[in-house]
Amino acid sequence: MTKIFIPMLFTSLAFFSCSSNTAQEYFSRAVLNCNLLYGFAGYELKRDLDSPSQKQVDEKTMATAPMTRAEVVNNKLENVENNFEKVKALKVTDDTKEMLNASTALYEFVLPVYKNEYKELAALYDNGEPIEKIEAAEKNITDKYEARFSQLYEAVQLAGKNYALKNGISIREVDPSPPKIK
Repeated sequence: MTKIFIPMLFTSLAFFSCSSNTAQEYFSRAVLNCNLLYGFAGYELKRDLDSPSQKQVDEKTMATAPMTRAEVVNNKLENVENNFEKVKALKVTDDTKEMLNASTALYEFVLPVYKNEYKELAALYDNGEPIEKIEAAEKNITDKYEARFSQLYEAVQLAGKNYALKNGISIREVDPSPPKIK
């Protein structure tokens, strides 16, 4: 009996130690990954749609072409969904509850907008619709979602800062506003 119990004990300890997350992992998944959302309903995402990244279209010649706006939005959506799954996989504890709830609220807010309004906006770009129609759709997204996004984003940042301080995680705050030109 003792021979069986000891290996089972070590196996159980190994399993539980592998499945627990460190404070740094909680912080990274719940807070730092939200930094990829910065610019939602604002200038940064408009810029990405105005001037999409290049993609390789021919491996032999290394030729590139601009991504479609649908590809830009779909890539962003895929990253957001993957990061949200990582947050949902974290165990909620008394220590992590505020941070995880704030992060979850932010993801639940942005996902439907990416799936609907941003996909519609991408289609306007890709279909060559008049710039006035595109700008109106962009303005609608900004007017409708920017303020609430900012509130939710700030809640994640504050909860993350508090969590980091409690858990001895070194953080550095960066001013996201562009530098002033003199």
